[in-house]
Amino acid sequence: MLLEMKVPSPGESITEVEIAQWLVKDGDYVEKNQVIAEVDSDKATLDLPAEDSGTITLKAKEGDSVGVGKVVCLIDTSAAKPAKVEVAQEKPAEAKEEVKEVVKEAAKEVPSAASKEIKHPSPAAQKMMAENGISASQISGTGKDGRITKGDILAVLSAGFDAGDVSGWAGSRNEHRKKMSSLRRKLAERLVAVKNETAMLTTFNEVNMKPIMDLRKKYKEKFGEVHGVGLGFMSFFTKACTEALGQFPAVNGQIDGEELITFDYVDMGIAVSGPKGLMVPILRNAEMMSLATIESAIKELAVKARDGKLSIEEMTGGTFTITNGGVFGSMMSTPILNPPQSAILGMHNIVERPMAVNGKVEILPMMYLALSYDHRIIDGKESVGFLVAVKEMLENPVKMLFGGRSAEEILLGL
Repeated sequence: MLLEMKVPSPGESITEVEIAQWLVKDGDYVEKNQVIAEVDSDKATLDLPAEDSGTITLKAKEGDSVGVGKVVCLIDTSAAKPAKVEVAQEKPAEAKEEVKEVVKEAAKEVPSAASKEIKHPSPAAQKMMAENGISASQISGTGKDGRITKGDILAVLSAGFDAGDVSGWAGSRNEHRKKMSSLRRKLAERLVAVKNETAMLTTFNEVNMKPIMDLRKKYKEKFGEVHGVGLGFMSFFTKACTEALGQFPAVNGQIDGEELITFDYVDMGIAVSGPKGLMVPILRNAEMMSLATIESAIKELAVKARDGKLSIEEMTGGTFTITNGGVFGSMMSTPILNPPQSAILGMHNIVERPMAVNGKVEILPMMYLALSYDHRIIDGKESVGFLVAVKEMLENPVKMLFGGRSAEEILLGL
């Protein structure tokens, strides 16, 4: 019996997928529920499991776009499972003797090749190589047995050798074309739409990270022992943002036609880098999470993103997003909105800078923060107020416990 395997619907509004990779070959025997392919939708990469056991016949190639409900392969369920092929094992003694003979023959054939490959530089050449950042693998020696001489170094330097170029550029004029994945194409469309359809602005501030770093240093080891997860910076930022969003609900809002939607919850998007591009998994009801819960959830989602296992449900929705360009060394940027959300917070790298504190100069670990927002529903006062609230909570972490207010303000009823 031939079973037609059709593309299942990955989610609402998705009409086609792209065959990213076949994990089996035409004619292979597959088991039921065995993953036979990875397919890209415009939202996620999904596994395609075999619906039954049998011999498979592929009906689509890698890179093909296939509509939902269309046949991608046939499975002959009447085919018998092939017997396992037994590999004959050589006797250890015989195998060792054969290896010895191969090594001897190889040594006879290339007596001088190994010596030339060593490329030992002369003392003068070695000194010049160290001074100019040149490695032996980048030079062809002209001395005896391929030895690198001082003249070889002078020759390549006079020819315009770029010592900093160790990336393997060959100086060719080749071009390479590769079809963009459906996920990347959809991302490109969304980014252009954001620029064209929103009134996006960005406001900046800076935060002294020393209080958070001191707190993390003091309790990091105990936190890991108690909760079984590391204590990072993202949980502090997530917690600070959820508290600040409670004070400025428009920053957590969205436009739907002529209506403004605000939420009594925060579904926090955490941008993570995956093998196929940027992914934004969602922490549902992040405002209810503790730091330990946030760290555990982020770790789980990051692993799924790395392995390409995020489901569409885990990336759908979201009311606000945090992105951390600092892990790649970014000092400042203007993050782009993640539609239909109206705001996104950008974190950056931590740099020690001289700061004026009570009339004195102190060296402090500082981070620039950037809030990009849709000016159609978020005014400057709200955007700046939100960012200031986040800054104050990060510089005084205890405030995160009291909705952005200090213990003294709570005591005084302010």
